[in-house]
This record gives sequence, C-alpha cells and structure tokens, in this order.
Amino acid sequence: MESALTARDRVGVQDFVLLENFTSEATFIENLRKRFKENLIYTYIGSVLVSVNPYKDLEIYSKQHMERYRGVSFYEVSPHLYAIADNSYRSLRIERKDQCILISGESGAGKTEATKKILQYYAVTCPASDQVETVKDRLLQSNPVLEAFGNAKTLRNDNSSRFGKYMDVQFDYKGAPVGGHILNYLLEKSRVVHQNHGERNFHIFYQLLEGGEDDLLRRLGLEKNPQQYHYLVKGQCARVSSISDKNDWKVVRRALSVINFNDNEVEDLLSIVASVLHLGNVQFAADEQGNAQVTTENQIKYLARLLGVEGSVLREALIHKTIIAKGEELVSPLNLEQAAYARDALAKAIYGRTFSWLVNKINKSLAYKEAECPGWRSATVLGLLDIYGFEVFQHNSFEQFCINYCNEKLQQLFIELTLKSEQEEYESEGIAWEPVQYFNNKIICDLVEEKFKGIISILDEECLRPGDATDMTFLEKLEETVKNHPHFLTHKLADQKTRKSLGREEFRLLHYAGEVTYSVTGFLDKNNDLLFRNLKETMCNSENTIINHCFERTELTDKKRPETAATQFKNSLSKLMEILMSKEPSYIRCIKPNDAKQAGRFDEVLIRHQVKYLGLMENLRVRRAGFAYRRKYEIFLQRYKSLCSETWPTWEGRPHDGVAVLVKHLGYKQEEYKMGRTKIFIRFPKTLFATEDALEIRKQSLATKIQATWRGFYWRQKFLHMKHSAITIQSWWRGTQGRRKASKKKWAVETIRRFIKGFIYRNYPRCSENEYFLDYIRYSFLMNLKRNLPKNVLDKSWPTPPPSLYEVSQLLRQLCMQNMVWSYCKRISPEWKQQLDQKVVASEMFKGKKDNYPQSVPRLFINTRLGTEEINPKVLQVLGNETIKYAVPVVKYDRKGYKARVRQLLLAQNAIFIVEEAKIKQRIDYANLTGISVSSLSDSLFVLHVRFEDNKQKGDVVLQSDHVIETLTKTAMSADKINNVNISQGSIKFTIGQGKEGIIDFTSGSELLIAKAKNGHLAVVAPRLNSR
Repeated sequence: MESALTARDRVGVQDFVLLENFTSEATFIENLRKRFKENLIYTYIGSVLVSVNPYKDLEIYSKQHMERYRGVSFYEVSPHLYAIADNSYRSLRIERKDQCILISGESGAGKTEATKKILQYYAVTCPASDQVETVKDRLLQSNPVLEAFGNAKTLRNDNSSRFGKYMDVQFDYKGAPVGGHILNYLLEKSRVVHQNHGERNFHIFYQLLEGGEDDLLRRLGLEKNPQQYHYLVKGQCARVSSISDKNDWKVVRRALSVINFNDNEVEDLLSIVASVLHLGNVQFAADEQGNAQVTTENQIKYLARLLGVEGSVLREALIHKTIIAKGEELVSPLNLEQAAYARDALAKAIYGRTFSWLVNKINKSLAYKEAECPGWRSATVLGLLDIYGFEVFQHNSFEQFCINYCNEKLQQLFIELTLKSEQEEYESEGIAWEPVQYFNNKIICDLVEEKFKGIISILDEECLRPGDATDMTFLEKLEETVKNHPHFLTHKLADQKTRKSLGREEFRLLHYAGEVTYSVTGFLDKNNDLLFRNLKETMCNSENTIINHCFERTELTDKKRPETAATQFKNSLSKLMEILMSKEPSYIRCIKPNDAKQAGRFDEVLIRHQVKYLGLMENLRVRRAGFAYRRKYEIFLQRYKSLCSETWPTWEGRPHDGVAVLVKHLGYKQEEYKMGRTKIFIRFPKTLFATEDALEIRKQSLATKIQATWRGFYWRQKFLHMKHSAITIQSWWRGTQGRRKASKKKWAVETIRRFIKGFIYRNYPRCSENEYFLDYIRYSFLMNLKRNLPKNVLDKSWPTPPPSLYEVSQLLRQLCMQNMVWSYCKRISPEWKQQLDQKVVASEMFKGKKDNYPQSVPRLFINTRLGTEEINPKVLQVLGNETIKYAVPVVKYDRKGYKARVRQLLLAQNAIFIVEEAKIKQRIDYANLTGISVSSLSDSLFVLHVRFEDNKQKGDVVLQSDHVIETLTKTAMSADKINNVNISQGSIKFTIGQGKEGIIDFTSGSELLIAKAKNGHLAVVAPRLNSR
C-alpha cells in the first residue's frame, strides 16, 4: 500500500487516515474524486473499505486479481473488496473466531454486487471437494432467486434490494465452505400492491410473464402482457432497457434446481406468484346496502385453483370479516374500501410469507451437517450483512422510519466496535489510551425503542387501544410523550420559522446523519399489518403445500394478538445486533456517485449527502483520534531501512531496536510517534509523507549505486566467464590440433609405405601387399572417368586406363556409348527422326563421293521448297487426290540444244511431275524411273533416267537444283531408288530419244559454267570444293 503514497498528488491517498486535514469534508470528497477519476473505486478508512459504484465493468475481478489478494497482508496491496474478504477469511482460519462483513449504503450504491463478488471470491479461492462444490453452487445460486423475489426496479436503482439480508457462510476446519444460513429483514410488502411512478413490482412477476413457457402460463391463467394486471401497471414502467426479464427467468429456473427445488415445489411457488397477480385483478362493486360484492368471478376461479381453496369460501372471505365478541362470532360485510384493503392485505401476506418460506427452503439446502467429531473440527462462521443504508426521500413513511432506525443501531454498533478495536490494539501494544469524544447516538436509539416511552411503544399502544385510533392521534400521543426530547420535533412543537418546513401530519427526527421528516400517514395500517380472520381460515385450508405451510392453524386458536411490524423488526434487529457483537466485524461502505447511473459522473452534492449519512467523517475522526499510521516493526524497517546508514543494508539486531535507531536518525519528535510492543505508531500523516518523500530521493541514489555495482559485477563476471571459456577453448583446440597432426602424420607414413609396397608388387596377382595400391589405381581411374565422361555421342574422348583395367575400360566405354545413344534416341521427336533418316540416306549416297555434300550436312532438309500458293491451282486440280510430298524449283535443259527452262519438280505418292506454270509437262512414274545420275563435282545437275519402252516418255530428264543433295535424297527415298543413284567422275550419258544419246561432260574450274560445247555435248565446269 505504501508504494502508492508517491502518487498521492494524482490519485489521492489510499487510506483516508493519511489525510492531513482529516476534519475537512471537502478534502475527504476531493480525495474520493481523484481516485474515482482514475477508476480507483476503493479507499480505506483504516480497516473500513469505502466503495464508489463505477456504473461500468472494471477489469479488477478476474481470477488473476483474486490470486493477487489471496493470502497477502492487508496493507501490502491496493484497497479492494478482495482484501477485506481475504483478511476476514484468514482471521477466521487462523484465530478460529467468527467474522462478519457489514455492507451498507444507499439503493444503487452497489451493496448487492459487493456481496456477490465476495461470495465469488470464496467460491474460487477456498479449498474444494464434490460436497464443497455443491455448497458453493447453492450459495451463489441463492442470489438470483432472492433477487427475483426480493429486488425491484426503483427510481434510484434498477435492481434494488427491498429487504435486508444477513447470510452466514459456514467453513470447516480445512477452510472450505460447507454450509450457510440466511436471515431476511423487513421485506417491502407494500410494493406488491403499490409502486410509485417509474418503479416496478418485484422482478419475479415480470420474469414469469416474459420468460414463462406458453404451457406454463396457460396452466397459471396468465397472459404475457404485464399491462393486464392491476398490481403491475401502477408504476407505468413494465419494461426496462437495462433488464432482460427473459434471460433472468432462465437463470432463476436453473438456480431453483441447483438449490434443491423439485418440480412440484416450483409449480406451487409459481402458482402463488400467479395468484398474487390474479388477486390484484379482483374487482368489487357495491350492492344496494353499500356492501362489497365480487364482480370478477373468472379471477376467483383461477385463485381457487392456484391456491387450492374453495372458490365460494374465498369469495365470501374477501367481502366479509368475522368479529369475535364475548365468545360469539359475528360476520360483518365489508364496504368497497374495506374489501380492497382485505384483498391487498391478503396479497401482501401471501407474498411476504412465501418469501420467508423461500428463505427457509434455501437455508435447508445450505444446512451444514455437523461433523461426527465436534470440537476443533466444528464449523466457523463468516457473516455477510447486505442491508439498506440511511434513506431520506421527499416523502418518508413507515419503511424509511424502520430503515433509519436500523442504521442508527448499526452506527451505534460500528462506533462501539471501532473504538473497542482501537482501544484493544493500544492496550496490547502498551500505549496509553486517550478517551475519544464522539457523538453517541444511543439517545436516538432510545427515543425509538425505549419501553413505554419510545416511538415504537407509542405506535403499538395506539394500534392496540380500543376506539378510533388514527395516524393523527398517534402523532398527538407522540407530541404529548416525547415533546421535550432534543431530537424530536413536530409542527406543533416547532418555532415559527421551522413550522414552515413541517406539515401538520409530520414529525422530524434528528438522526446521527441529519434531520429526516416522516409523514405519519399509513403508520398504523403498516404497523398493524392485519389480515382478517376469514382470509386466514381460508388459507389454512389451502391444498397448496407452500400456502398451507405459511398459514398455520395455531394462528386461529392463539388468543394472543400478533406482534406489530415495528416490534417484530425491533426484535429481529436486536437479535442481529447480538449476532454481530459475537463476531469480528469488517465494514464496506458503498457510495452512489450519481442518480443517473452514468459512468464517470461525480455528483459532489449527492456524495456529500451519503458521506454524511454513512457517518464516514465520524468514523475517520474516531480512527484519527490517536495515531494515523501503525505498522509492525519488521515491515516498517524493511521499507525504510535504506534511509539510515546503520540499518542499511541489513540490521542484525531486534526489529524494535532497528526502528528506534532509524526514527532517531530521521529526527522524529517525541510527540510524532510511539513505540509499541510490536508496532510503531505515527501520529501525523505529514511525518509519514516526509519519510516517504525521503525514501523516493534515496531510491534514486540507491538505484544509481545498485545499477553501477550491478553493471560492474555483471561485466566482470562476464569477462571472467569469457576468459575462462577462451582458455578452455584454446586448450582444447591445441590438444585437438596436436592429436589431428600426429594422426595425420601416422596415416601419411602408413599410406606412403603401402603405396611403395604396392608399386613394387603391382604386376603380381592381387595380394595383401598390392591390394591397396590396385584399389587406389582403380578408384583414381573411376573418379577421373566420372569427371571426364563424354558429353555427347559425337564426343570420342575417353581417359586412358591403367593396364589392369583396360578390358573393363572398353566395356564401360561401350556401355557409356550405348547409354548416350539410348538417351539421345529417347529424346528424338518423329520430325527429327525423319530428318535423321534422310541425312543418313544422304550420307550413304554422297559422303566422300560428291564435292558439295559436306556443305549440305549442317543444313536441315525441309519438307518442301514450294508452298501450295506457289503451285498453280490448275496443276493442283489436275493432280486431284495426289499428295505432294515435296516440291522444289528446278531448271530443265532441253534434250536438243540444251536450252535452260524454269520448271517445278513435284514428288507425289507414285510419280514425279515436271510442271511448267499451269501445265504438267511430264509425269514419271516411280516404276519407270531406272536411275539417277549426278557428277562428283560441286555442280547441281542431275539426270533422271526413264524407261524408254513407255511411249509417253520422251527420254531422260536433265535438271538442275540449288538443293541437289536434298532433292536427290528425297527423290531416291520416295521412288525407293537409293541404290540406283550413280555418281560419275567425268561424264554422264543420257537417252535423248529413240536410239539417240546425249553426253554431259564435267570438268573442274574456278566457277560454275553450263553451256553446249562445240562437240554437241553439254559442258559443265564446276569449282572443286572438297578433295576426296
């Protein structure tokens, strides 16, 4: 907690006790404001927790937060609900003393939520078992059920508890929750029949209508629309945006099953809820004598079925009352006003008693089964009191009177226990106790509860006396009895100025928290809370098990008048005080920051009002009457020992002596502190703040020194570590290098020796002397071969093998070539295969025989030298279905005169065609082609020899082609005349006509020349390109 003192300028102090100006209400509220703006909703007054409702979800209730506060000293962490819960739990376990946590505050201040959070904390952090988990679930699930039946939407709070609740949680010797018990106080039954504008009835009515299944509502005779029910429309606020009645209904149904309700009990319970709604819809009309008569028979039928009573009996009980006078029963009819009162009284009685039954039912499910071996194993108890805070409205009635009386008693208890705990701590520490002056509100408690003279006694007396007792006669009796009391005032008793603020039907009480004006209207009726005998008798005969349990027959025979509501409340409050006095208390004071339920809004006027009514300033004044700060010596010394050279860094002696040395060094004055047996007490916050500020300054120098020392230590350690590592690595590396070198030398010697010996025996058969050498030779050759394998089929290189591997080398070479050929062939496409086939044929025919063959080798043969568009369409038409396999432009030399003429040579499927423009000049069937002649020189002439027996043929054909090798290869392959190609050395003879021959003479020259010679031969001069 002390760690936050340095941030006090921004977020205030975590404990109001540390405020310098602790008597200033403005300073108190400003501290609240600072913390609220920073979402710090919790602040201490000593051990009392002040909680401001944030009206938004804060991420401070997770399991991680629970673990942070679990088992931690109260002041070691920031203020929190969990710190109070954990502190009470640890006290309960360690001291084996019952604890209680008192939660109070206005409606909407967050009391119910605080109770839930505390129960959730215990459910998560306490030891668990299967039985314990069941109890935890029932403890948690009792909340939604009680909220449904006991909470309602009011102007100040959408989920306002309309009853006081005290819950005991029982823990076994292991610290596990094993049971529980709930006491309820002063349920606001009047809400059942009447709500102020903008308010609602109890949640359960709306949840049933909104979330109930159609079949259930049909059995109960209900409709989903709340506007149909008289008891639900008075507040004109049936639906609220912040409340989901449908979802809440599901939660309640699930919770009822968890806390051990069977189906029949749930059905009976819901029947009672429905019967209250039907009762509100019962209407009356006056007959001729002015007596009330029921006009809504349908509602009576539903009520009879739901409550398990006779319809006619119920109808009569609603419009008649039985009076017993001198031992005789007299039945008297009711007028309209009395009948309406009887109806509403029945509705309130049914609902109020059912609520008490519900609490008892929950208690049975939570009941702790005492251990077989009592004593130290028996349960300890931690109580949670969630009760309404001090209420001051514009119109205050009987309920506010009882609530404020309750708060007077709690304030009285609070001051007494606070002073008592302070006094006990001082005495245990051996410090003189100085009496504290404070406002003792016993005088107000006596004014309300004193026998014969108190307001409750006077109210009961007025309710019981015969005659026409009214609210005004009660007020007159009050004026007469307590007129001289300094805390009581009426219009009649007030001075002229004060009378203006007091009505004639009002009285004013000066409570510890301020003045409250009460209207006596309705005091007698609410205090009497009477139910006519007829209605009691009817309910006693009910077949509904819950109603039958709530209305006992002993009430009919008991002649004693039942206690009034105020007396019942006074007695139950007295028992509550006894319970709380028997336990070690902790306090949570809840504050509502604004009436609009807006997050971040801080209404100073409203908060000042609550600070006053919660008695926080009085509490702070009592706490600060002695010493503002107290801590155990060990904790104080641990925190501040660095401020004194004698105690820093360690103190060897007793903590008490160390603190004495420390405060002397700090210059504490005698009046500023006291030394107890185990604690130091500091009177003024300024003394603590000065010490804290000195610690902050000291922290800077300490941090610098620690950093420097640490850096020096760190880097020296790092250097030493690196040095040691370097030496170790060097030593290891030198050793490794030496061993490697020696091993390498040894290996080298052995290898050289084996090599020499192997070389000597290299020509001997394989033996132990030469096997290493031979293996190395083999390995070296194979590795050399691997690196120098031929790259392709044409690559004829091959490493020279050693003599011993010659045969293997040849075999490997053959396999390598086969593999390359196979790989090459596998990659060849059909087109390329055709190209190679033609090249092979050309090689067979012309390689080494014709001079211009080498020039044709690198050139690819193409499918045709003439496109379809270059051949005359008429020729194509004449050819018809004949497929042209190859076409090339040629020059034809006439047989007579050897005149050159341009022609086209077409190779078809079965014949050769010589074409002149659009005319086929000659057709040579392959069958009639007897051979092909060509010279060995580089010229491009060739002769097609044709069988002369064919009359259609005119003789052999002399042609010239620029692509002679390609043309002749394709012609020979098409005509299947590969073996009929003749390559002549000097001249070629050819047939001109019938019995005539022509001769072509070939000679070498410098350039190509073709002409007719004088001898009549065709002379061809061709340059020689290749010497064969």
